[in-house]
Amino acid sequence: QVQLVESGGGLVQAGGSLRLSCAVTGRTFEYFTVGWFRQAPGKEREFVAAILWSSGTTNYADIVKDRFTISRDNAKNVVYLHLNNLKDEDTAVYYCGAGGAAALITRGICDYWGQGTQVTVSS
Repeated sequence: QVQLVESGGGLVQAGGSLRLSCAVTGRTFEYFTVGWFRQAPGKEREFVAAILWSSGTTNYADIVKDRFTISRDNAKNVVYLHLNNLKDEDTAVYYCGAGGAAALITRGICDYWGQGTQVTVSS
């Protein structure tokens, strides 16, 4: 069983930065992939970025590719999402999800989900 716990959200001004953390506990496995997603009020949850645990290979949604960076610290079992140059439209609850198939993760099909952390961008 895998558990995911997000942290690091908060209120930030437009143009600012945040670092979100997703702490991973439990046994990881081959092709284990962790993704970040977000859900804004009144909108569906959308894929943001993903990272393959073993190799560090990353994948990004086009809308955040130049501003957000996903990384992982295998020793600490944490996946980070660095949010830079934040915009009003980045306001959302950010979730991490995980599973064993990167192709499914990018489609939002995860075996495990965290509880989410709120990011609010003020202009």
